[in-house]
Amino acid sequence: MTVYLPIAEMSINALVLLGLGGIVGALSGIFGVGGGFLMTPLLIFLGIPPSVAVGTQANQLVAASVSGVLGHWRRGNVDVKLGMVMLVGSSLGTVLGVLLFGLLKRLGQIDLVINLSYVVFLGVIATLMLAESLSALWRRRRAGGPARPRRRRTALHGLPLRMRFDKSKLYISALVPFTIGAIGGLMVAIMGIGGGFFLVPAMIYILGMPTTMVAGTSLFQIIFSTAIATFLQAYQNHTVDAILALLLLLGGTIGAQIGTQASGKLRAETSRALLAFLVLAVCANMLVQLVAPPTDAFSLTVTEPP
Repeated sequence: MTVYLPIAEMSINALVLLGLGGIVGALSGIFGVGGGFLMTPLLIFLGIPPSVAVGTQANQLVAASVSGVLGHWRRGNVDVKLGMVMLVGSSLGTVLGVLLFGLLKRLGQIDLVINLSYVVFLGVIATLMLAESLSALWRRRRAGGPARPRRRRTALHGLPLRMRFDKSKLYISALVPFTIGAIGGLMVAIMGIGGGFFLVPAMIYILGMPTTMVAGTSLFQIIFSTAIATFLQAYQNHTVDAILALLLLLGGTIGAQIGTQASGKLRAETSRALLAFLVLAVCANMLVQLVAPPTDAFSLTVTEPP
């Protein structure tokens, strides 16, 4: 069943997109991390233009984040005050990121920047995650019990504009969550990911938040940053394909339910290690595509006037 994607300007099998959404949704449910960092590269592998993959994936994340945060809200695992501080930073980062995205698109360099961003970012984060998970598995084996993340007080906690966040039992500078949110906003705009892949470890290891509060608070501000990115990408850069987003959303919703059921069968350290290997494989594939000789010696690209 072939469908035409008007913004991507190409035809593709709808069942492939549904299956892709289902696979990424299942992986998200198993590993507990948003699938944007996997979905965008996989769409690029299918031939979707990187700019359309980024803009459309941000649209899909809005619905996924709303669904996720409702469950955390009912359990009282959302720190609204801290989430609002992060939201201010992420809103600024998202707006700046969309403007930068538009400039690079007009210059004809956005596809290269997206691919390079994924190779560098995914490579670094996946390597750090793999090292941390293997270290945790080693400590578990030696200690005979679960290895807990170590919280350390850093110089960041001594910055000015300190605020008290009672829900998370924190008393830290508001500049820290603001900056973390801003970086997450840039990722939403440039890479089409919710930022949870960066936000979750940053909130645990930098802010020192209780792990029970991290996922809900992260999703709370991701809802708004991805909504802002979706609106701006559609209005200014015209890179949101509604048909593509709908097919991915349908597949992802079904896959997420399957993955959630299977998530309890893996230990946290094992889950992070498997996720790191998966992300490194995606990163390696993108790197190969960047350095491999092109199939066509010449290509024609229409760029918008600055």
